[in-house]
Amino acid sequence: MTFQTDKYRIEIFDDISFASDSSDNVNDYDLIHFDKSEYSYPSVYGIKVFDDKRLLKSALIGSIGGGTSIHNSSAVIEDDRVVICCADTIFCLSIPSLELLWRCQGDDATCFEIFKHEDSYIVHGELEISRIDRNGNMMWQRSGADIFTTPEGLDSFIITKDYILATDWEYRKYKFNFDGQLLG
Repeated sequence: MTFQTDKYRIEIFDDISFASDSSDNVNDYDLIHFDKSEYSYPSVYGIKVFDDKRLLKSALIGSIGGGTSIHNSSAVIEDDRVVICCADTIFCLSIPSLELLWRCQGDDATCFEIFKHEDSYIVHGELEISRIDRNGNMMWQRSGADIFTTPEGLDSFIITKDYILATDWEYRKYKFNFDGQLLG
């Protein structure tokens, strides 16, 4: 996927085949932001920042947890940062340097989507709906009776100007205000 800020073009792509001990990687990275683990990472993303056609910086992120994919609502791109879902983790990297500003566990399983809300972020996770502040601190996190998606995966999460509506696997609806309180 390609995103555009006022100054930069940001490319985010799956690079699950990357191996830190290999010389045969398709991409090399300036920075690698994941911990050593004995487990395979189900989600590994390459991120590249360009000024016009010139590559400025590249980074690799990866996390343990449920596998995710890159799509329109898997990242929030701001002028100074990219905030992205990767497995169970939310990464925040500076633009254009791609230095790690913070990371936090956004869900106990998988982070499906992230959205900007005022000066914070709303995370649609598999097990939890969360709100994270601009510095990566968890403001609140709420779970339901089942996972927050429907069997069809359609319209299971909606943010309006007044509330957040999440639907679980059994089609139960949860309406939260932006302070994390469950509304009638």
